[in-house]
Amino acid sequence: MEATAAKLIGREKITGATAALFAGSVEVPERFLRTKELQAAGVVVGDDETFKLPVVNMAKLLDPELSASETAKLGSACRGWGFFQLTNHGVDEAATQLMKDSTAQFFNLPLESKNTVAVREGGFEGFGHHYNGSSSDKLDWAENLFLYTQPVQDRDMEFWPANPPTLRHALDRYSVEMTDLARRVLGFMAADLGVSRDALLGAFFSRDDHDDDTLKPKMQSVAMHHYPPCHHVDKVLGIAPHTDTLGLTFLLHADDTPGLQIKRGGRWFPVRPLPGAFVVNVGDILDVLTNGAYGSVEHRVVPDAERGRTTVATFHDACVRGQVAPLPELLGVGGGEVAARYRSIGKLEFRKGSARATAQGTRFLDTIRM
Repeated sequence: MEATAAKLIGREKITGATAALFAGSVEVPERFLRTKELQAAGVVVGDDETFKLPVVNMAKLLDPELSASETAKLGSACRGWGFFQLTNHGVDEAATQLMKDSTAQFFNLPLESKNTVAVREGGFEGFGHHYNGSSSDKLDWAENLFLYTQPVQDRDMEFWPANPPTLRHALDRYSVEMTDLARRVLGFMAADLGVSRDALLGAFFSRDDHDDDTLKPKMQSVAMHHYPPCHHVDKVLGIAPHTDTLGLTFLLHADDTPGLQIKRGGRWFPVRPLPGAFVVNVGDILDVLTNGAYGSVEHRVVPDAERGRTTVATFHDACVRGQVAPLPELLGVGGGEVAARYRSIGKLEFRKGSARATAQGTRFLDTIRM
């Protein structure tokens, strides 16, 4: 996160008192109480209502006979839900399992060990609370390790935990797998959108200076979250309602504890994670790149009363020649002209505006919509 953004949305170090609270809450301190927000947030769809988050099968996307129909299914999910679960994704199973195990082991460490990579005052990388805005001092019921993973030269190894010993290797290996997965998924998104593969991939990746065939993410970051169990689930939030400000997000569940909820039609739909699947969602920048065809959707996390929940979210940033703007190909469909639904904005200005809106509890995309 840029220094400017860090001034607007801060992260705090986790104290011993908070660690004790997470270990067994009897009463919820005022800073964590979100009762009014939860009451005003809308209705959660009940277990008696049948619904299913769209599921996209990578094996079918790659099958020449099934690819067209599965690509249409992917596009429909991005347009109607902004989310889908991705199965048969081809990510190395050993790399995924090592990432799950290492993340869980990190969060099981004593606080003093985790705080060796604690977030610093005014900073964003490292271990600590989830971010909170300057307009509210409320904290989410979660602990978080946030790191920049790609390009490699952007890594700050001071924040990469040496304990557990497997985590650095796991994260390095996993970040490469996520790069490859993003490239594959974006290729099929381009096909659905009717734009060239190079146009969409070019927004997310840059060419290697020494190898034109190698694509490097313009920016990839990883947020590892642990949501401790809480017996007062009607009073706290794991993560407050938000949209992801970057381009594309891949969520890996380290366990089968639910908690993610998606807002659709004014109601909250709980996501039931499928074994081995990634939950994929459209971020604000991809919403803009697709000229509003794909929707960046509000979501939140609620803790479980009995079980902790551990996840790994990988974020991919994007821009078009330094601008957050609709892809030019989408504005000249069929030789005609299509009106831009968002005004073009410089990447730094977008980051600052997004941080400012997050701090105020608003949505920046609303301010650049035309």
